[in-house]
Amino acid sequence: MISKFVHILGVPFINTTQKDFIATLETHVAKQEKTFVVTANPEIVMHSLKDETYKQILAKATYITADGIGIVKAAAIIGEPLPERVSGYDVMLDLLEAANKNHSSVFFLGAAEEVLQATVKKAKQDYPGIKVAGSHNGFFDWNDHQLPQQIKNAAPDFVFVALGFPRQEQWIGANIDQFDKGVFIGIGGSFDVFSGSVKRAPEMWQKMNLEWFYRLVKQPSRWKRMLVLPKFAATVIGRKALRKG
Repeated sequence: MISKFVHILGVPFINTTQKDFIATLETHVAKQEKTFVVTANPEIVMHSLKDETYKQILAKATYITADGIGIVKAAAIIGEPLPERVSGYDVMLDLLEAANKNHSSVFFLGAAEEVLQATVKKAKQDYPGIKVAGSHNGFFDWNDHQLPQQIKNAAPDFVFVALGFPRQEQWIGANIDQFDKGVFIGIGGSFDVFSGSVKRAPEMWQKMNLEWFYRLVKQPSRWKRMLVLPKFAATVIGRKALRKG
């Protein structure tokens, strides 16, 4: 029997397919249940090992999904396989489709103002059934209570938070107790891709699980961040060896 969650270096990942996960979130919206979703890659897992406060934020999450082929491979290494990636960008698209079908409301938070406005415009064009409850760029005073109050007053069904790791998880974790309902999900740079500001890896690269390498080729400045991947793999393998020893 496969457990509902697979623990990788102390982080509990939900064992699910993308399709089933979207259905789960739709159920939460139908019941007006507040939900905190983290889409986690190896970088997030490794950060949680050295930052106890961040680890506690992850513990507040309702669900943590395997956003990254590295997580899926790590699950296979420890003998508790996950069925597939459940990435933030793909989840956002599927949730927009669900919101379009169910006439749900959404709030967009993050990115530069021009990217945000392009995201809102495209969302309205591509998903005419949604209600845009509001939006705000990613540049704001962290201690300003007006933004959480704006979102609370709007009472959206979905709140897409594109502040990047680790700020998006920190913001949701710090504010979610104020809200009565809504699916709050961190989605990294998804607005940049959705708006067309940044090109996503071609489908062929995605199918080969090389989307990370495509981003590195297009953005060589990311190389320092990519160093976490071998460290993550070594840590997973090392922990497994210790358990067997």
